[in-house]
Amino acid sequence: MHQYDLIVIGSGPAGRRAAIQAAKLEKKVLVVEQGRRVGGVSVHTGTIPSKTLRETALNLTGWRERGFYGRSYRVKQEIHADDLRRRLLITLDHEVEVLEHQFARNRVQQMRGKAHFIDPNTIEIQKTDGEVLRVTTASVLLAVGTRPYRPPHIPFDGQYVLDSDELLEIKDVPRSLIVVGAGVIGIEYATIFSTLDTQVTVVEPRETMLDFIDKEIVEDFAYQLRDRNMKLLFGQTVEKVERDAGQNKCRVTLKSGRSLQAEMVLFAAGRVGATDTLNLAAAGLEADNRGRLKVDPETFQTSVPHIYAAGDVVGFPSLASTSMEQGRIAARHAVGAPASEPPQYFPYGIYAVPEISTCGLSEEEVIQRGIPYETGIAHFRETSRGHIMGLDTGMLKMIFSLKTRRLLGVHIVGEGATELVHIGQAVLNLKGTVEYFVENTFNYPTLAEAYKIAGLDAWNRMGEGPKEAPVATGQSTDTTATAAPVEVVSEKKKAASK
Repeated sequence: MHQYDLIVIGSGPAGRRAAIQAAKLEKKVLVVEQGRRVGGVSVHTGTIPSKTLRETALNLTGWRERGFYGRSYRVKQEIHADDLRRRLLITLDHEVEVLEHQFARNRVQQMRGKAHFIDPNTIEIQKTDGEVLRVTTASVLLAVGTRPYRPPHIPFDGQYVLDSDELLEIKDVPRSLIVVGAGVIGIEYATIFSTLDTQVTVVEPRETMLDFIDKEIVEDFAYQLRDRNMKLLFGQTVEKVERDAGQNKCRVTLKSGRSLQAEMVLFAAGRVGATDTLNLAAAGLEADNRGRLKVDPETFQTSVPHIYAAGDVVGFPSLASTSMEQGRIAARHAVGAPASEPPQYFPYGIYAVPEISTCGLSEEEVIQRGIPYETGIAHFRETSRGHIMGLDTGMLKMIFSLKTRRLLGVHIVGEGATELVHIGQAVLNLKGTVEYFVENTFNYPTLAEAYKIAGLDAWNRMGEGPKEAPVATGQSTDTTATAAPVEVVSEKKKAASK
């Protein structure tokens, strides 16, 4: 007999959701967390800290009010690192308290320490108090997350040359910052510090950024960043990073020969799975060159049937929201309970300034599939709510099939994008058409009115031409519009992993 039905290694979004789901099915569950407190990367160095930092920066700088009161308007004239950290600590305490209560309420056992495999069903745990013990389990879920990629040629010192984890511990807000990497994390932090009036330069070896986002949205986003004097250097590779203590500067030399200077350098060019201490070989597993594990996309099983993996450690999309759902599905499958398939369309949120959120197919993916389509666009400045809020930027774009008139994708850049996207997500998954947006009533004045404006824009371009009656089964006769979602994921995964 095994001591546990399920052992979960890691207590981030995937781990905690899996543990609670298995416990609700009356299974004996153990969560092993090597950090001082539960929550994983999401709570302590990733999702929650970065979003809290963003909100704090927007509030203290008065960023949202500058449309009315001018660019010099600030709520607090001098903003220090301690001002940013104060709200962060309060938020983290709350998140940990909620999670601890959830574990206690559902009778999930916890243990602090480092875990590794002895064999496929035996885990050895080196507890933080020094005790070493072995436990056996029927199933295992690996939800260890990722950590920043730290190449050996970058002289990280935790003070002037930092990774994204170390950035949360800075003592002063830099006057200038070079961000290496224009992925999601790099862009989020770059735009957050830009709101604090830090002079920001972004260096990216690719010719563009955020390749998995609709190109028109990225172009609008890049225009807004350059408009506020951020430098975006695409197609540039970092050759050397040096610290000049005498001038209190960091120097970044590019392969092109160009030299950049700033008070601080943030290296945010990728992350690697935290699997190197698990002794995967003893379980019959092997990670890829980035420490990630390959799983079945429907059950999240690894190549060893009773061992599962979920969350960032399995790669794209690496979102807290999708990680939670992956953990829940994996846990149900692991304990023999029926589990639904992962949703076909999920929202992707980028908490930059401004926000970006997307769901469904991009225009590039629609063209690649050969689907006849039309788009509708609304600018936030066209809405009364946008005027009230002082917005002069922000746009919402929807893509519709000309054959079935169904919504294929929704893409938003601007204030509240990560909230607004859920309206489009619901219509998308319920196979709604352009008529929903034209005929429906939205609260006035709201930013959600942009859906009606964009819907009317598309409807006017499409006309009332012939449209097919809905199929009784709820499935479209436009097979190109509902091609296997695996193709969507594979394209985005390919772009996101570059």
